[in-house]
Amino acid sequence: MDNKELRPGTTLYLPVFQEGALFSAGDGHGRQGDGEVCIAAVETALRGRFRLTVRKDIKIAGPYAESETHLISMGFHETLDEAMRRAVRQMIDLASARAGISKDQAYMLLSLAGDLRITQVVDGEKGVHMMMQKKWLMMT
Repeated sequence: MDNKELRPGTTLYLPVFQEGALFSAGDGHGRQGDGEVCIAAVETALRGRFRLTVRKDIKIAGPYAESETHLISMGFHETLDEAMRRAVRQMIDLASARAGISKDQAYMLLSLAGDLRITQVVDGEKGVHMMMQKKWLMMT
């Protein structure tokens, strides 16, 4: 998941499908633009602390993240079209649940306030992520 939005302070939610699964972090990037196009990100070692928490109260099909200001959905597939569809569908679910609105309303909101970005195209698996400012999901 070569996503430059995954930086210190961001919470990454990963689905776990196997009892006793392990965690590995690697392939750190000191610098990378959206879309990593030719394996030229500045590769670096990772150094830091990771806090792992098993959340049995959350059921997710794919990874997503949350920063102080944004929800970040992610889609991965061999084609950018399908990766985009996965990122959008995931954000519809996240926005609907977070804002307490219908999925149709969340879908419309994404066209107004969601930002699709290409995560990576360098590998066989393409990546798209959607950024949604959390301020648009607050109910008054």
